[in-house]
Amino acid sequence: MKFLLGLIAVVIAAFTMQFVLPIWWCTALICGLIAALIGIAPWKSLIYAFIGVFLVWGGLGYYMDAANEGILSGKMAELFKIDGGLLLILITAFIGGFTGGLGAMTGSLFRQLFQSDGKKRRKRKRR
Repeated sequence: MKFLLGLIAVVIAAFTMQFVLPIWWCTALICGLIAALIGIAPWKSLIYAFIGVFLVWGGLGYYMDAANEGILSGKMAELFKIDGGLLLILITAFIGGFTGGLGAMTGSLFRQLFQSDGKKRRKRKRR
């Protein structure tokens, strides 16, 4: 349940923040914050953040590509010597997903750093 909650939260937050904070690495901060608040294991947080940001960046890239009929992505693909605009969109989505996943994993590990281990420690009485 936490996995699905995290995935939905990442998709909504990453999509919204791409318009509010138009810097590419803001997704890492958002994913880290969400993972720290929800408290999912580090590897699971990497996976849900990767999937969420991959979908957002891929969807936005495809939308922008369709809006200008593939002219910009075609020219960029030609510049990077890639076989098409769609591959460029997939590479962009992968980079975004990887960035978001590492940000979420960092947030999850940051939360674990400050959590207690669950064991009650007894204080020794001095005589």
